[in-house]
Amino acid sequence: MLATWHASTRPATLDFAPGAKWLGLDVRLHQALDADHAEVEFVARCREAGRATRLHERSRFVRESGRWLYVDGDQF
Repeated sequence: MLATWHASTRPATLDFAPGAKWLGLDVRLHQALDADHAEVEFVARCREAGRATRLHERSRFVRESGRWLYVDGDQF
């Protein structure tokens, strides 16, 4: 994930819960804003320590040197 994160907002590390199991990803919306900017709304589901959780986010991406990079997002 870090390799696809824009350098201006990329954290040094990502800390996922040990044993987290990703269950699915539902892309609800993808929208080009212009040739080099886009938004994606998604819901990702996982199970951590026996509990189901989900992440619902509208993410912003920028294209640099032909690669789409995650910039940031707003969680619902």
